[in-house]
Amino acid sequence: MTGGARETGASRATGAAGTSGAAGAGPGGAASPADEGLDARLVVERGAFRLDVTLTAAPGEVVALLGPNGAGKTTALRALAGLVPLDGGRVRLDGRSLEQAPPEDRPVGVVFQDYLLFPHLSALDNVAFGPRCRGARKADARAQAAGWLDRMGLAAHATVKPRGLSGGQAQRVALARALAIRPRLLLLDEPLAALDARTRLDVRAALRRHLADFEAVAVLVTHDPLDAMVLADRLVVVEDGRVVQEGTPAHIARHPRTDYIAHLVGLNLYHGRAAGHTVRLDGDGPEVTTAGELSGPVFVAFPPSAVTLHRERPTGSSARNRWRCAVAGLETHGDRVRAGLTGDLALAADLTTVAAAELDLRPGAVVWATVKATQVHAYRD
Repeated sequence: MTGGARETGASRATGAAGTSGAAGAGPGGAASPADEGLDARLVVERGAFRLDVTLTAAPGEVVALLGPNGAGKTTALRALAGLVPLDGGRVRLDGRSLEQAPPEDRPVGVVFQDYLLFPHLSALDNVAFGPRCRGARKADARAQAAGWLDRMGLAAHATVKPRGLSGGQAQRVALARALAIRPRLLLLDEPLAALDARTRLDVRAALRRHLADFEAVAVLVTHDPLDAMVLADRLVVVEDGRVVQEGTPAHIARHPRTDYIAHLVGLNLYHGRAAGHTVRLDGDGPEVTTAGELSGPVFVAFPPSAVTLHRERPTGSSARNRWRCAVAGLETHGDRVRAGLTGDLALAADLTTVAAAELDLRPGAVVWATVKATQVHAYRD
């Protein structure tokens, strides 16, 4: 994409919102409290792929769209910005219908994954671009931009062009540019994806502070569970173009409902039918013993750290759950080793590198996996 094309795309989505888009009108021209925030159903059809996602959010709420590659997250974000036309549904923001509004007339700010800063403009003029598009005089727009750069800790970089900024600095300039138009909806498309691990840690903390002060709706698209857990008040998990689960980060981390979510939050997840303390897993799977009593269809989950491995069948273990497995693969997770197991039950187990060496773990090795009933979490389907 050329520099000119980049400027056109960015200007449509980051700063050229019309003055008519501030809020929906209630009595006396003010927005009704019931109308405040985002109410959207996004239906987009692209060949065999169909996106059908409902999103609602109150002012001050940060919602994270989480899902695997190709799930439709970015398509949903671009539909909210008006960069992708809807094939059905609605977009209402503060009581105002936006389905027919072009991007430049929507009170929406966007932070793109690669920031899309104008390469020929300084940091100050990048941020001033939005207010200028909304009719502010050059001096006023630059004064506003200077204030935003100061908030971002970038006052000393006002005259620097994008090529002279670090990744973290460029991300903060892009955020300042999006916020400078005082949007009623802030869209963040993988805002930390281009950063190295150390910079990501610092910028994530700064972004959390800025989002905490943001009074309108923010929608974050990410595939990183840590970004979602740290930054969002609520998670909406999308798979294959549809919502499969939503809730607070804590609820979803403890009650995953798909294999993707379980993998994301680091849990072994199964489905079965409970009768008291025993759950018979689907597909003629083994029984799993739980500490709690339930009946009917349930999910069963436990972390890889709850699994203990033995080279011989354990006889004196207090663990109620025992399965004969084979090592399918090994990979390093920080200072621990994660073993992927198949056999009586497919599962992941975490253990120290010392324990892995003592057990002489290798692909194909036969082991026994045990899990205490108190470590198994069962919850209703």
